Amino acid sequence: MQNFASPLRRTCKDIPRFFGRTNGLNSSLRFNSTQVDAAKQLNWPEYFEIRRRRRQWQTVFTIPCALVGFFGGSFYFGSLATDPTKPIMGVDPMIFYGGCTVLCMGAGYVVGPSLGSTAWRVMNRKVVPQIDALDREFYKHVAKNRVAAELQSATNPVPDYYGEKVGSLKQYRQWLRDQAKYRRKAVLPEE
Repeated sequence: MQNFASPLRRTCKDIPRFFGRTNGLNSSLRFNSTQVDAAKQLNWPEYFEIRRRRRQWQTVFTIPCALVGFFGGSFYFGSLATDPTKPIMGVDPMIFYGGCTVLCMGAGYVVGPSLGSTAWRVMNRKVVPQIDALDREFYKHVAKNRVAAELQSATNPVPDYYGEKVGSLKQYRQWLRDQAKYRRKAVLPEE
């Protein structure tokens, strides 16, 4: 009876081989959607444009988060019962609660860019690996070409040490010129 078994009665590990033979599919054929995305590499102008949009997302999220922190802090600390005769840590309660409200706004201001960056990464999942790779390469270039930190002084800091203001190839070239100019002035001071 085993010799006459139906071809439909196969084990799970035989199924890919069975379909591979009957459909004429090559075993080297792969269905991977990331191969198409990886083939298109971003160039530097596209990278700087995407980087600019990411910073816009961070800025857009910063303002509402700061406002939420301010209003949340003012609602919370404004609703607390205060006794003006009992200072909190040696400070008038109204001044202390006002300071806490400003700290809540500052916390929102600090959290906003992180939320904006996270939202940007979720919305642009396809280009995130390429952007991360180009970020690493760009920051290697910045670290290699910037002025050494020991050459700066408190009155004369290095211009844009981390390359944060670079938004295009033209600005990158200007950044390189500024770094070289600063390096010359620091090493060979004019008398």
